[in-house]
Amino acid sequence: MVDNIHTADVWAALQNDPQAQLVDVRTDAEWTYVGLADLTAAGKQPVLIPWQVFPTMAVNAQFIDQLRAAGFTPEHHIYFLCRSGVRSLAAASAAIAAGFPHSYNVADGFEGTPDGEGHRGQISGWKANGQPWRQR
Repeated sequence: MVDNIHTADVWAALQNDPQAQLVDVRTDAEWTYVGLADLTAAGKQPVLIPWQVFPTMAVNAQFIDQLRAAGFTPEHHIYFLCRSGVRSLAAASAAIAAGFPHSYNVADGFEGTPDGEGHRGQISGWKANGQPWRQR
């Protein structure tokens, strides 16, 4: 079972826990055109490992190997982030199954749920909740 963690709690963990890290599992297109969490104030950078590969959106078969190559160990507290919390939930589940027990899903993701007009980034998620972010 993967815990869903509110963005404010994730931001606090990233600032206070040296073992905490954010893994953004969105695609390169999303990182480029939508933006990234800005972890500068925490002395960190998001680790960018796509859960699915654009444009086919097939699951990244190298995902766990890429986590290991990025230096993650079972001691790390890994917070997975996607657009809305769906892909990141799958990524966190896979990480737990692969031996990373402190894997968490960032609730509502980077852009959150759509508002009444179908726009994301306005009512929930990393951006809407006021956590720092930037355009790439």
